[in-house]
Order: sequence, then C-alpha cells, then structure tokens
Amino acid sequence: MSTSSIRRRTTAFGTAGALVTATLIAGAVSAPAASATTPADGHGHARGWDREARGAAVAAARAARAGIDWADCAADWNLPKPIQCGYVTVPLDYAEPYGKQIKLAVDRIGNTGSVGERQGALVYNPGGPGASGLRFPARVTNKSAVWAKTAKAYDFVGFDPRGVGHSAPISCADPQEFVKAPKADPVPGSEADKRAQRALAREYAEGCLERSGEMLPHMTTPNTARDLDVIRAALGEKKLNYLGVSYGTYLGAVYGTLFPGHVRRMVVDSVVNPSRDKIWYQANLDQDVAFEGRWKDWQDWVAANDAAYHLGDTRAEVQDQWLKLRATAAKEPLGGVVGPAELISFFQSAPYYDSAWASTAEIFSKYVAGDTQALVDAAAPDLSDTAGNASAENGNAVYTAVECTDAKWPTDWKTWDRDNTRLHRDHPFMTWANAWMNLPCATWPVKQQTPLNVKTGKGLPPVLIVQSERDAATPYEGAVELHRRFEDSRLITERDAGSHGVTGLVNPCVNDRVDTYLLTGKVDARDVTCAPHATPKP
Repeated sequence: MSTSSIRRRTTAFGTAGALVTATLIAGAVSAPAASATTPADGHGHARGWDREARGAAVAAARAARAGIDWADCAADWNLPKPIQCGYVTVPLDYAEPYGKQIKLAVDRIGNTGSVGERQGALVYNPGGPGASGLRFPARVTNKSAVWAKTAKAYDFVGFDPRGVGHSAPISCADPQEFVKAPKADPVPGSEADKRAQRALAREYAEGCLERSGEMLPHMTTPNTARDLDVIRAALGEKKLNYLGVSYGTYLGAVYGTLFPGHVRRMVVDSVVNPSRDKIWYQANLDQDVAFEGRWKDWQDWVAANDAAYHLGDTRAEVQDQWLKLRATAAKEPLGGVVGPAELISFFQSAPYYDSAWASTAEIFSKYVAGDTQALVDAAAPDLSDTAGNASAENGNAVYTAVECTDAKWPTDWKTWDRDNTRLHRDHPFMTWANAWMNLPCATWPVKQQTPLNVKTGKGLPPVLIVQSERDAATPYEGAVELHRRFEDSRLITERDAGSHGVTGLVNPCVNDRVDTYLLTGKVDARDVTCAPHATPKP
C-alpha cells in the first residue's frame, strides 16, 4: 500500500564521445562533478549503470546552464503567492540523454530570513510513490511554527516526481471508473472471489501498458533520484539539502547511494526498509503486520475514551463494533456505495496518522448511534470531484508503476495466496486489501529491475533518520536497516508512538534536533530516543 497517503483502487541520439564530453562539462559547471557512482550490484549491471550515470551528468549540466524560469503558478495549481512555479527538463531514459525529454513541475518560496541567513534550497518529497510535493512551500505561507526556523535559512522547494500530477502524468484506468463504488470485499470468501480479483489486477496492469506504455519502463526510484539531481543542478545548488518522508526516504536512500558526494544535508522520516530483500513484495507483507498493531493501538485509545465515543471500554468491544459494521456493509453496502473495501479505505487513516484518530472515532460513533450518513459521506467517492478523482487515479498509477518496475515480484499465484492467507489469520485488518492493490505486479508488462544496493559512498555526510516505534506504513526495522547502511547516520526514535511522518508533528525533542541539523549540520554524539508527542484528545 502507499507509504504516504491513502489510495482507493479497483482492485538515443548521443555518441559515446559526446557523453564523455558532457560529463566533463558537468564537472566544470556544477562542482562536485554531477556524475553518479556506479553501484557494485553483483548482477552484471555495471555497464547499464555507467550509461545512466553519464546520462544523469549530461542532464544535470544542461539543467545547470538552463536554470528554471520561475513565474506565478497557474491558478488551477491552487498554490498561494508568493510561491512560484516552473519546470525542469529531464530525459525519459537516462541511458539516452539526448532522446525523449519530459518536464518536471517544481515550485519554491524564498527563505524568510536575510540574505546572510540563506543556506540554499531544501527539496522535499512526501512519499507515495505517487504523491506530489508541490504543497511543501505552503508550510511557509501557512506559517507552520514547526518549520519557522528552517524556513529562515532555506528556500522550500517541492516537485511532482516523474509521472505525477504536472510532470508527464501517467494513468492506468479511467479515473471515474477507478473511484466507483462499491468495490468487491477484499477478504475473499471463495476461490471464485480470488479469481475475480486476479482478473481485475491483470486488467489493471494491462491498462497501465495501454495508457502509459512509453513511461512504464522508466518509472523507477533510481530514475527519480537522477531527476532529483537534475533539479539540484537547475536550482544552482552544488549540493542537495533534502527532506524525504515515507517513500521519500527510499528515494533519499537511493539518491545518497548514487550521488553520495552531492548530499549536503539529508533528513529521512518514517523509513522504507531499503534492503533488497524487502523491496517491494516483502515490505508490503511487513506493513500488514504493522497495520494490525497500530489498528489495535487506535482501538485501545477509543476504548479509553468510551465516555466520548460509546464504542466500548475495551479493545475487544471496539473490535466487535468494527466487525459488526463490516458484516453489515458486506451484506448491503451503506447508502448503496460503502462496502468493506470503502470502509477499509476510510478507517485505515487512523492507523496511519494520529491526527485522524478523533475524527475517525467520531464518525464511527455517529454510525453506531444511528447516523449512517456521516460515514457514507466520509467513505464514499465523490463522482462530481473529477479533478480529485483524476489525481487519485494518477497517484495510484504511479504507486503501482514504481513499485512494480523497481523490483522483481512473485509471478506464481500460489506464493501470493500462501503468504496472504497465512498473514490474514492474525492480521486481518489490511492483508487482503493490500494484496489486491499490489497484485498487478505479478503480471507486470514491462521488465522488472533489480533494486539498488543502498550503502555509504565517498562524501556522504551524516544523514538524520527520524522514526516512530509503531509506524504502520513503514515499520521501525526499516529505520534500523538504513541506519546500519548509512555510516555516521543518526537515528532519532520517537518511543511509544506510531504516527506516520514525525517531523511535521509538535515534539520539541525531535523538532529541535531537526532544526539544529538543517541549520548547522550537527548531529548528536549518539542516537537519541524521544518521548512521544502528545496523545490526541477526543
């Protein structure tokens, strides 16, 4: 499932000599030299990596010369002034840097401090894969207190990654059909149910090829990392300052491996496990276990606040209310449109984010008290919101394209069936819904890659890793694994907490260290454990 936001879904022109020359030009234009390291991946891919590294250097040199033509943002981008927007041109295929080009949408707001305080641009990715980062500069216009100190020193820069939003967007299905409800119950009651879901997954994969076939082979995390380096060069930055959340941490890990000498400061928050053994099939199975744990945390909180919600004063009683609701919706969808699939899409916001605990419990409470409409309004699609539906379909298409193309997935249905049947027994909240979301990867119509071996390279500075212990979308072990792979990194653990995305929450123990690192480059002498942020109030 998406590691940043909640999705609903059915379920070459240059010669070698020119490349070498361009690489040398890149070194002169943008020190340190804009060439990626060649990963020793043990799979005979060095030649391909070399070509793409040279292509990235060509593109970065070109972008450094061109810069970005900043202008007021288009009205329908809904970004307030003084945020400015522009485009950066990158190759579709870095092995063919003089071939087809695509444009990536970027935006920025200048630092709020003096010229002397400015330390450059801070580039942000919120995750997904498939999420837009264009709202990042709005943290300044919205006067976010958490980011006020950092905003004095940095321009805040967001971007739509390749395939997303305004950056050569891809699609796998008609958006209005994509959001229609009710969908089939994700938990199969028979082999026929499984066959129907498998057919939907295959159809979705075929739709991706039909609607976005030219882009699919190039929708990978390494290519997005190369795009990130081209954006760095276009901004006129010698080195990158980066904040990545959720999938954005894996993007940061891959960037740090490919371009270790180009990193100035890097904060990664809520970490995808970068192990090749986890990307991406096993990572999604791990999510199922973690979601069950965080679902129980929310139920405990609801039970502790029974005076407000009247859903039961024990976890078991709250779970019984959930199972009763689910069974009712399975028998007859609420309002004709909210079945078990739509319920899971709505309720999974609580295990994702503490900020959704109270609102989710309140709507659940209203339903139990007899107000069905509040839940229907919250969980049903809005077919009149064509722009929102197109965005949701696009985000899901990118999520699928990146995860399916990044790595090899099992193609044998028996493997999927065995693993998800086993997991569902003890972790039923999310397991089958997540399985169907990812099943298009089993019949993916383009070549699947071998994930990069994430590791420390020459010049990589200390990276700051921030993680809550009970995160559902990116389990804690991922932060430990990246910490092990990135030498001199520091890990800040938020104890007894599980909200996905820690750096945006109010917790001075975390906030002050993030500020100090971004403003001075200093990290603690050892890893730090912070008390949890404030528990949500009913």
